[in-house]
Amino acid sequence: MNLNKPTGLVLLNMGGPDSLRAVRPFLYNLFSDRDLIQLPAGALLQKPFAFIISTLRAPKVRVNYASIGGKTPLLEWTMKQAEGTARELGEQVKPFVAMRYWKPRAEECLRRMKQDGIEQAVVLSMYPHYTSATTGSSIKDFATAAARVYPELKYTVISEWYDWPAYLDVLASRVREGLEKFHELVRDEIPILFSAHALPQKFIDDGDPYLDHVLATVRGVMERFEERPWLLGFQSRSGPVQWMAPDTLDVLDQLGAEHAPGTLIVPISFVSDHIETLQEIDFEMRMHAEAIGLPRFERAPSLNDSQDFLQALAALVRHHLETI
Repeated sequence: MNLNKPTGLVLLNMGGPDSLRAVRPFLYNLFSDRDLIQLPAGALLQKPFAFIISTLRAPKVRVNYASIGGKTPLLEWTMKQAEGTARELGEQVKPFVAMRYWKPRAEECLRRMKQDGIEQAVVLSMYPHYTSATTGSSIKDFATAAARVYPELKYTVISEWYDWPAYLDVLASRVREGLEKFHELVRDEIPILFSAHALPQKFIDDGDPYLDHVLATVRGVMERFEERPWLLGFQSRSGPVQWMAPDTLDVLDQLGAEHAPGTLIVPISFVSDHIETLQEIDFEMRMHAEAIGLPRFERAPSLNDSQDFLQALAALVRHHLETI
């Protein structure tokens, strides 16, 4: 496959509600996915479970989305990332987005490619760290839709890029930018707190590589600095199952107990702003840090559609095509 003929660049992501009315059906789609949530009773109870839990959780989640403008910015950022990366790759590359749990879904993306005469595509997961719960589910969803909607499409998949050097360089740059928010007299003492999205511990126990990938990213970023303290926590935990530990809030409590001068929190499994950064980190975690007396709480900027990140993604695509 080469980029001298019309090529689709498809970015896969989770998706999110595009209005407050979409919150409950979005949650229903999310909890209906057995790759993400596997009930002991099997598939028979999955949809009734999804209906009940989405109905119960929707009111609180609507409040959270209302606080960031009434919808997710994830689609906007993912579209900008697709468009910007395609520009970096050349005029023959056309950008597309396929979301797992809300519009545009994989079927719509594939129909558009078929209508546009795109006969080959690069499918890029926007989860740098592979887990069957997100990356695996999105790739499976795209493959199922492709077999049904556009079986003639030739495509290749980039399923993980947690150790891509250019990506690590960009993350390190954001860490440096975040540290500039602290006074130079305390900057070198500020612990860096990486926060990744949590998974149920069962995934890790069953051999899912997600934790290894996250740790590799963190270590790769910190190799670009002189020795300094860092920590790792996991956020967005909910439900009565055992989750990956420690919770990011517990790590903040630890820093408060140690009388740390503050912390720089770095979202490590999110490549753009959305509910987990804008509401959970910027509001809930900041309020928690203030409540426990942590003197300073800052967040490293998200990658979004920054030029260096788009260039890193384009280089990743080129490298992938050279090695397949």
